[in-house]
Amino acid sequence: MPIKFITGRLKGMKYSLQGGIQLIRSEASIQVQFGVAILITIAGFYYNISRTEWIAQTLCIGLVMTAEGLNTAIEGIADFIHPDFHEKIGRIKDIAAGAVGIAALIAVIIAGIIYIPRIF
Repeated sequence: MPIKFITGRLKGMKYSLQGGIQLIRSEASIQVQFGVAILITIAGFYYNISRTEWIAQTLCIGLVMTAEGLNTAIEGIADFIHPDFHEKIGRIKDIAAGAVGIAALIAVIIAGIIYIPRIF
């Protein structure tokens, strides 16, 4: 495997980590979701959820945070391209936010399936 390939992947990982840190530091919605992720992870340990439930929970956390990151990027690009209000840009931003909402709804449903029987 050529060294250039490996160094390219390491640079990509560095940029990915920097972007994730920047996202968490600058976006209130991601900060809230990160806090919820920590709480739900603590709940997973407390209620001793199964391996399959851990997989579902981790996938949901990743799905919601990824959707939020993409939504933030789409909104940033849209604002850069057209800083003033524009109906089409507004629709694009609404659709991106809607994707986050769908991911969050699915995550809440799965959390309910995992935790409601344990709580009650």
